[in-house]
Amino acid sequence: MAKRERVVRMSVEQPLWRALTAYRILTMLYAVLLAVFGRDRYDRPWVAVAFLVVMSAWTLATLPKVAGAVACTKRFLGADLTIALVGILLTPLADFEAQQIDGPTLPSIWTAGSVLAFAIKGGWRWAAFASTFVAVANIIERGEPSRDTFHNVLLVWVASIAIGYVVEVARASERTLARALEIEAATRERERLARDIHDSVLQVLAMVQRRGTALGGEAAELGRMAGEQEVALRTLVSSGLVPTTRVSEDAAEGAVVRSVEVDDEEDGSSGPAGCDLRSLLAPHAGSRISFAEPGAPVLLAPAAAKELAAAVGAALDNVRVHAGENAQAWILVEDWPDEVIVTVRDDGPGIAEGRLAQAEGEGRMGVALSIRGRLRDLGGTAELISVPGQGTEVELKVPKVA
Repeated sequence: MAKRERVVRMSVEQPLWRALTAYRILTMLYAVLLAVFGRDRYDRPWVAVAFLVVMSAWTLATLPKVAGAVACTKRFLGADLTIALVGILLTPLADFEAQQIDGPTLPSIWTAGSVLAFAIKGGWRWAAFASTFVAVANIIERGEPSRDTFHNVLLVWVASIAIGYVVEVARASERTLARALEIEAATRERERLARDIHDSVLQVLAMVQRRGTALGGEAAELGRMAGEQEVALRTLVSSGLVPTTRVSEDAAEGAVVRSVEVDDEEDGSSGPAGCDLRSLLAPHAGSRISFAEPGAPVLLAPAAAKELAAAVGAALDNVRVHAGENAQAWILVEDWPDEVIVTVRDDGPGIAEGRLAQAEGEGRMGVALSIRGRLRDLGGTAELISVPGQGTEVELKVPKVA
């Protein structure tokens, strides 16, 4: 068994949370030192002391809360912002002159830590919400705010929104990188399977085909069947439709360690579940049937994919019955934004004009029921184009939202 590679990657947000933790501690110390060196200016020093004790105790007790997005809950953010706002509004009570000279508030720049927590947790919208409350509290605290007050308020508001936006961009980049790593892991596994199959099953089938053709008789028929299975298996391998459990395991446990705190609506994986039509049509490929499909999954609702595949099977049955043993057929799958188109074409003798209507009159309803009926139930259409001597083409269209 090939050795599995593990790529362990830290969440892009984690350094931001660590920086926020350090910022809260340093700004707490800064606010305390401001109060100590400016203690002579306080009219009611006990108000400043009481608030700074509460703020310091809260900061140290809640350090685990700013260790990551999971621990940083909405309840904590609300309480943290409330303490910052209370400190701003208590400033005139403790230091009346702070209003007159644009002096620092009791929490000082510690308040920005609360806004930054909102920004890292919820992006720029949460940052705008928190910084708006801080701006209002600062304007109320100043009474008659000066130009410097408005300047500082605007600076905090813009900076917090910018940081929130950067966090959202980083999250999007992280999701893109995670998806790229998963695809890379799946591609490596598919290439390994293709090598294993080529070295074993495909070589055996090729040998059976050669030996059967050389021996002739019944062995020649077995060789022909082995050749058809070889072509079908090569198609499955090249299109990446060979199922494997290990690909999912590698992508889940080894390709990337994703941040568990990303909300469901943010992780980009909440799209509608669907069935890959390619996996239902690929088994038809063989020595006389060519299959061409997009490189990406063609997703339809499971019921719609099954009915469309059945209609394609009915069209191929008609090719085998009416076009002759040596007829070649082609299946083309087209994935458009609003519909899926599957075209089945053959190089047989074609259908004479009026033959379909005659067949329906005789009770042979293969095209009418097996093909057109299925497509009609899906809200789609089936169009048959045939020119005598130039083969037949059946175009099946199914809307993605039926």
